Amino acid sequence: MSQQTSSPRVERRRQATLLEIRTTARRLLRKHGPTGVTVNAVAREMGMSGPAVYRYYASHDALVEAVIADFYQELATTMLAARDACSPEHPGRRLLSTCRAMRTWAIDHPSEFSWMFASPVMSTVRQDEESPRQRAGQQFEKVFLDQLVDVWERSPYPVPSFDDLSPSIQRQMTDYSARTNSTLPPEALHLFMSSWIKLYGLLCMEVLHQLDFAYSDLEPVFEENLHELCTMHNLTYEPAPSR
Repeated sequence: MSQQTSSPRVERRRQATLLEIRTTARRLLRKHGPTGVTVNAVAREMGMSGPAVYRYYASHDALVEAVIADFYQELATTMLAARDACSPEHPGRRLLSTCRAMRTWAIDHPSEFSWMFASPVMSTVRQDEESPRQRAGQQFEKVFLDQLVDVWERSPYPVPSFDDLSPSIQRQMTDYSARTNSTLPPEALHLFMSSWIKLYGLLCMEVLHQLDFAYSDLEPVFEENLHELCTMHNLTYEPAPSR
């Protein structure tokens, strides 16, 4: 009887410790970079022993998986909030707000963004098993993809002919469509991927300061990409609100 009564309390304590471990790891990441996030370093910060931390996360990789999953969830939540602040009757405005929120979060959290995207960490989790990081990453991906699906279902727009795509792209997009159970045809998915590659590529280069030799302000370049995105998907581009 007492064991059943105390079980929820024990679980709450466990969840609180798990969160503290991940929060400490994030603080170390921002202060020292990825190499500073070790199990022993986290343990020292928390006044614990390394073996005690391993009772919560079985390995360094497991801890990294969980921390990066948190980042994906935080970013996805930020993007969804920006999307939902706009009326569903304005899909272009919703997509633009989503993309701008993604850029703002990335710029404000360069260490987290770099760990998520620019410095992939090999996991001990087998590829045929879903890790927390993979699941959270898939949810993040759907934030962008689902909006373009909504745009397509409202009003299909011109896309490259499937037969004009290379056989390799045809095969890969057909597989991707089946894997994601998407209602977008493969040729529209290829257009989606082209849009994502441009946005993501520019954002990575901005966060990693790879374009500092030419640009001191990449916001107008990002807006140019958003303008192109709207043109590709038959949406109305609206400039960012004045700040």
